[in-house]
Amino acid sequence: MTSLGLYVAGQSPLHRAPAGLKLLCLFAAGAGSIFLDKVWQVVLGLVVVCVGYGVAGLSLRTAGCQLRPLLWIGAVTAVFHVAVNGWERAVVVVGTLAALVLLAALVTLTTRTTDLVDAVVAGCRPLRAVRVDPERIGLMVALGIRCVPVVVGLAEQVRDAQRARGLAASPRAFAVPLVVRALRHADALGEALAARGLDD
Repeated sequence: MTSLGLYVAGQSPLHRAPAGLKLLCLFAAGAGSIFLDKVWQVVLGLVVVCVGYGVAGLSLRTAGCQLRPLLWIGAVTAVFHVAVNGWERAVVVVGTLAALVLLAALVTLTTRTTDLVDAVVAGCRPLRAVRVDPERIGLMVALGIRCVPVVVGLAEQVRDAQRARGLAASPRAFAVPLVVRALRHADALGEALAARGLDD
């Protein structure tokens, strides 16, 4: 089973497409998603993204793995919108969120992290004029991408520990240890960066 957002080697057109182009398409999709307000539009978007997985040679099971960490968020969001705005709005909001997550995962599944970081650094070079360091931004992007599977792994560890202790499925009992472990990881990462002279 493919881990969340980890690169999968391949020779598909999506694998060969420039990283910068894929990031631009992802940005455009995110900006355009605010205009989605019909169920058929969201369904069409999901179909297009699923076709993208097929073109990349990735299974629908892989696509499903990308959504698994968001089940709780999606469920809570859906219940809220069904109660407040009706089922159609719930489908639009949750479906749009799912489509964007799947699309972002498709980009990382078909693009090496180094290529993504290089594209971000290249795109941010004009910001040197306002004293922004593109390499630092690239480092932040690389850390962000790396932290996604780390947090998912921490969540699985917490869930396994709960099951081993026979604890009931409680959002609080799950969230508190997950946040604590994530903060400890962030603290250790910060110390490692500081030791390498990246503490400012």
